[in-house]
Amino acid sequence: MIRRLHGIAGGLALAIILTFWLSTVASELSGLPGFIVSVKRAIPWGFLLLVPAIAAAGATGFRLGKGRRGPLIAAKRRRMPIIALNGVCVLVPCALGLAYLAGEGRIDGVFYAVQAIELVAGAVNIAFMALNLRDGLRLRRRQA
Repeated sequence: MIRRLHGIAGGLALAIILTFWLSTVASELSGLPGFIVSVKRAIPWGFLLLVPAIAAAGATGFRLGKGRRGPLIAAKRRRMPIIALNGVCVLVPCALGLAYLAGEGRIDGVFYAVQAIELVAGAVNIAFMALNLRDGLRLRRRQA
């Protein structure tokens, strides 16, 4: 049951972050200010789903990994602090700042500088979370 919850929560968290990132790219490529503002103001509301998903994935991951060793477990453990710090220290502040700037109609140089930081940090988290998913699937196949 814990294994299933871990997979669902981790997959959901990855899907939400990927949705944020792709929505941002789509809105920027559209060039439509209204679309950009809508996306930037909606993302913080997505935290209501993302935070519990990440918390559940983290808690179940720690429980599943307790007492286990091996290169895949070690790799997942090395990536998790980077994912967490990147999310808490970069992505959340960027998302909140961009939502504020967009709400004020300030889609300017500052907005795009913060947007660039957010896109790079988001891509890093997507890549690391995808690697964790891959390694988790490998671990599951070994146990089956």
